[in-house]
Amino acid sequence: MTPIELTYRKTAIGGASGFGLLVALYDTLAGDLRRAAEAERGNELERRTAELNHALLVIAHLEDWLMRGSNGELAEYLVVFYRSMRCRIIEAQARRSAEMLEQQMAEVLKIREVWQRVELGSSPSRPEAQTWVQPARYPNAPTTRFEHSASGWSA
Repeated sequence: MTPIELTYRKTAIGGASGFGLLVALYDTLAGDLRRAAEAERGNELERRTAELNHALLVIAHLEDWLMRGSNGELAEYLVVFYRSMRCRIIEAQARRSAEMLEQQMAEVLKIREVWQRVELGSSPSRPEAQTWVQPARYPNAPTTRFEHSASGWSA
């Protein structure tokens, strides 16, 4: 990230609402995935690994945010999405697939767009879960029920 991008992000986050912070996290996640795909194409494995480690950390923050919030259908859909995304990132890394990383980036950008519409007031403050993620698209994802447990996982 360039110094100008970093300054822009700090300024944007300083006055951001909760939805604005979510949009910023999704921007960060999409950028991590884009840079990881570029690094994969350039055979820069160390850079790719660093970008994906940061992406996994961002996903962990998003999951933690859900665990602190209320339960509900939308939260359950997002839990499935985040868990599936984590699995697919690891799979993309193992397969050395820039295309898989770009597919995940596209999914992130779709959800980011919904959060941005909510922030701008052009969507209801509680969008329907179907607006976000369809669980059938993630058949191998872990259960949708909240199961918060302490783990040693870190990015």
